[in-house]
Amino acid sequence: MREFSLPALYEVPSDGNLTDLIRRNAAQHPDVAVMSRKVAGVWTDVTATQFLAEVRAAAKGLIAAGIEPGDRVALMSRTRFEWVLLDFAIWSAGAVTVPVYETSSAEQVQWILGDSGAVAALVESDAHAEAVASVRDRLPGLRSVWQIDKGAVGELTAAGSGVSEETVDLRSASARADDPATIVYTSGTTGRPKGCVLTHRSFFAECGNVVERLRPLFRTGECSVLLFLPAAHVFGRLVEVASVMAPIKLGCVPDIKNLTDELAAFRPTLILGVPRVFEKVYNSARAKAQADGKGKIFDKAASTAIAYSRALGTAEGPSIGLKFKHKVFDRLVFSKLRAVLGGRGEYAISGGAPLGERLGHFYRGIGFTVLEGYGLTETCAATAFNPWDRQKIGTVGQPLPGSVVRIADDGEVLLHGEHLFQGYWNNEAATTEALADGWFHTGDIGTLDEDGYLAITGRKKEIIVTAGGKNVAPAVIEDRIRGHALVAECMVVGDGRPFVGALVTLDEEFLAHWAGDHGKPAGSTAQSLREDPELLAEVQRAVDEGNAAVSKAESVRKFRILASQFTEEAGHITPSLKLKRNVVAKDFADEIESLYQR
Repeated sequence: MREFSLPALYEVPSDGNLTDLIRRNAAQHPDVAVMSRKVAGVWTDVTATQFLAEVRAAAKGLIAAGIEPGDRVALMSRTRFEWVLLDFAIWSAGAVTVPVYETSSAEQVQWILGDSGAVAALVESDAHAEAVASVRDRLPGLRSVWQIDKGAVGELTAAGSGVSEETVDLRSASARADDPATIVYTSGTTGRPKGCVLTHRSFFAECGNVVERLRPLFRTGECSVLLFLPAAHVFGRLVEVASVMAPIKLGCVPDIKNLTDELAAFRPTLILGVPRVFEKVYNSARAKAQADGKGKIFDKAASTAIAYSRALGTAEGPSIGLKFKHKVFDRLVFSKLRAVLGGRGEYAISGGAPLGERLGHFYRGIGFTVLEGYGLTETCAATAFNPWDRQKIGTVGQPLPGSVVRIADDGEVLLHGEHLFQGYWNNEAATTEALADGWFHTGDIGTLDEDGYLAITGRKKEIIVTAGGKNVAPAVIEDRIRGHALVAECMVVGDGRPFVGALVTLDEEFLAHWAGDHGKPAGSTAQSLREDPELLAEVQRAVDEGNAAVSKAESVRKFRILASQFTEEAGHITPSLKLKRNVVAKDFADEIESLYQR
């Protein structure tokens, strides 16, 4: 199939903007908890009425500070209640939010604030404030900086006490559907980040259709979601706006180090994450079972879950024997895993990278269905996702209702719909290249099946062509290899080379477990074990799993375990965990060369 579309389930208001949502919630659901925040370590509900009042009070402060309609205001913070509050406050002042990743360097901060023309910045910490201060002499348009950790919200509220209700009403209503709501800078796997202009219409079309298609997951007064993704990332923004649109209760977690504790305390009904989160939960549970001497039981339970899920997709369904085994393991293993995920949820939505069929079937088999989706910053997050009632594991689902997916002659995925970005800020050439004849050229390679389900097979610019002329899409193999508990990252190489190779980094947490189980010296590291025959054999099993997905000519013949990690600080990965292949190739050129030495 070359093209597929679904009718819209939500009509975008012609003259509204996103602040309409919080006013509607306060009018229709005044006492419903739409947010929850930590107060003295305890989750405390915030009603729709309270949230609207706090947003308007902060918006008045921005207006008093001279923020005008259409002005750009930067927001640099971890994911927390104040992020959502200030995002809606910026919109309520008629301005445009420019998110900045909290891990950004001073140089990146300067580029984003300078390119967007931000007149003010809201930052979280001393480190963020110092980053802005260090480049402020190169940002002549930046007039004001407030720090959240030093009472920014209270400061704005006090400063805006003299601004009338009528003034904030007028400002809140000043933006129209086609006006910019935010400029989200791509994390930039190559070159400087580009600013994607997303309008209020983009978010209405995106979140309205997501909520309507997944309505059982967004029941007002019953459902809740815990946001631990970066709010600066467009996927995190989807969670924020969709939660407010539904509305359902939203909680924010700034640090995922204690995620399982937060899930247990908040008990969300819905989780949105990236594959690495779901891999970690699985791998941690398996490592704990092995440490307790129950590794074989866990592995049998996992095999049962996968078999049960696969059987659900057949006309016959699970056999009586499989149902019995599933019931036994549900009591012994699956119920405990669901408890780790909060105990109330039945669904999660995963994006950012492929989840893989194995994990997809595992989670559905334990009674916690992970719906895989696909999107980019330019598509305001999800442009395709699996519906709750018609999941097809191994695909990223059907198009967002109201949009069209087309596969070009060369396999590139093209998109059309109201949710698409308006263009790149200050970059007409890049906009013209990406948006041609009303279609957004994603740069991804994919296929559509007979039911309109999309599968992504690689990136157009990342296709490796070996010396023998074989085209190789690295993502297919990398995602399978990365699914092994020991593997942190994998990068396939081989452009212009006689065969395909791979660089592999090890997950430090699971390396310690593995080393202990295999009698290696305490404190063993990737550096000390990278040539260890047992470790090489274990990683080879991961590579064999990756190779099973491709032809022999595309398979990884040799790999190198690296002594260090791919890190954001070193520029190897983006804040959204995408590999910067050119940087990795440069920094590990000697390791790549060693793969091809005879």
